[in-house]
Amino acid sequence: MDVVKHSRQSWNHQSTEGSRWTTPVSSEVIQKARIDDWELILTPNRPVPREWFGELQGRDVLCLASGGGQQVPILAATGANVTSFDNSEVQLEKDGLVARREGLEIRLVQGDMADLSTFEDGSFDLIFHPVSNVFVQDVIPVWKECSRVLRSRGRLLAGFMNPAFFLFDHEELGNGLPPVVRYRLPFADTEDLSEERRRKLIEEKVAFEFSHSLQSQIGGQIAAGFAITGFYEDNWSNEATPLNKYMDTYVATKADKI
Repeated sequence: MDVVKHSRQSWNHQSTEGSRWTTPVSSEVIQKARIDDWELILTPNRPVPREWFGELQGRDVLCLASGGGQQVPILAATGANVTSFDNSEVQLEKDGLVARREGLEIRLVQGDMADLSTFEDGSFDLIFHPVSNVFVQDVIPVWKECSRVLRSRGRLLAGFMNPAFFLFDHEELGNGLPPVVRYRLPFADTEDLSEERRRKLIEEKVAFEFSHSLQSQIGGQIAAGFAITGFYEDNWSNEATPLNKYMDTYVATKADKI
């Protein structure tokens, strides 16, 4: 199955239906960003430390798999030169909608986060990559491409899921059952779910998810030429996952290109 195509269709559907991750920011949020009153998240709740961004005015920023009219226009309002690169044309159009509404210049490019060949080497100073590599089968090409398109001393800000999240059957958890380990890692919806469950995801236009080891997530960044210089964990909500009562399920990293 073409996972990239299915993911694009799924996010187009989710964006059309509406959710927290697909709702464009208000004009008030943009006006605050213009006067340096803003915050962004790489993970569900915890704001990214402002010092992680460095100077943004006039900097070339790539928002990677970050469409939806949220992070992209806020960064543009700070004075950065922002490119939004996303698999979903509907999510990209929401960035475009806010840009037109607020008079912002944003470059919109559609594509697969693991293939940034449309960009030349050393095109950007900063990459902002919130939790989204859960939708790719192999995360290593993502890190390699990020390193390639960043300039010397460029920075990658990334959010991703703790692989332990995928040890459990979240349909069981949603029914109020206590956490019981059901799967070996790495986990893939395309391999480890029953045919019936996979068919249901396709019919309901839900993107397939894939776990990635901490070696791939953190070690993969290091192997691609980054030094990890910042790290924190985050949770979601008890309503989103009962695991929230037991552990943080998200990670954010600041990685500087060596």
